[in-house]
Amino acid sequence: MPEAVASPGRAAHYRQFLQATAPGQPRPLAHYDLQGEQVWLKKAGARNARWPYWVLGALAGAARLPLLRPVPNLGGAPAIRTEARRLRALAALGLRVPPVLAEGPEGLLMGHLAAPGQDTPSLAVEMHAATARPPETMLGLFALGLDALAIAHDAGACLSQAFARNLVRCPDGTVAYVDFEDDPAAVLPLAHCQARDVLCYLHSAALHLHEAAAFDAARPLFARWLALRPPAVQALVATAVRRLRLLRRLPADRSWGRDLLRARMAWALAAGA
Repeated sequence: MPEAVASPGRAAHYRQFLQATAPGQPRPLAHYDLQGEQVWLKKAGARNARWPYWVLGALAGAARLPLLRPVPNLGGAPAIRTEARRLRALAALGLRVPPVLAEGPEGLLMGHLAAPGQDTPSLAVEMHAATARPPETMLGLFALGLDALAIAHDAGACLSQAFARNLVRCPDGTVAYVDFEDDPAAVLPLAHCQARDVLCYLHSAALHLHEAAAFDAARPLFARWLALRPPAVQALVATAVRRLRLLRRLPADRSWGRDLLRARMAWALAAGA
């Protein structure tokens, strides 16, 4: 649902809190109790490190897949403006995102996605915990993330970094979307952005599936899900699978590092191999 509009007095209070608190906040993101309301303050900072994308970026160059290249993120005030704009646009589409309470060059103040004190764990956290549980638990979480991608894409949107860590579960079970400091749609066509979302999600989930002995069951689940996506997205994913087939030569263990293992497992999941 679109975010509620705060009263003028409340909006001014949010702005004052942001301006007073952001300069002294030591961490990039922190939460506060603001007169019984839980809020999150994201502080404007230096350009973000792109380490989560380094393997994908290298593979993008080698395989001529521009949709996997890191999207420019200037950090600081420009990143704050981008995130505020994207959060408002996604909320207007009816997607569950943190409400924007105040923004400025110093940072962004957002509402909590639950009642004060209630947790909103990311799918990455839940997947990590599920590796010691029956495979069906992991499959359910994996399907939940795929459904969340489909909901966003069917609304005509794309995410920014569609890793499992940026999909969070609200207390009512709805998956919400967080972290929008960059905008892939500013540099790529929408179908490329949505295919990018799919590949990034697989990159973050495939190893968890493998560790939970749920990998084999996840392959047909993903194939059925992909078959229902727009033909252009299907074609782009198929092209990526074909051009990244060199990954099949990597060992299915950590001998070349965890990040390359994630990439290899993601390829095998998408390829059905």
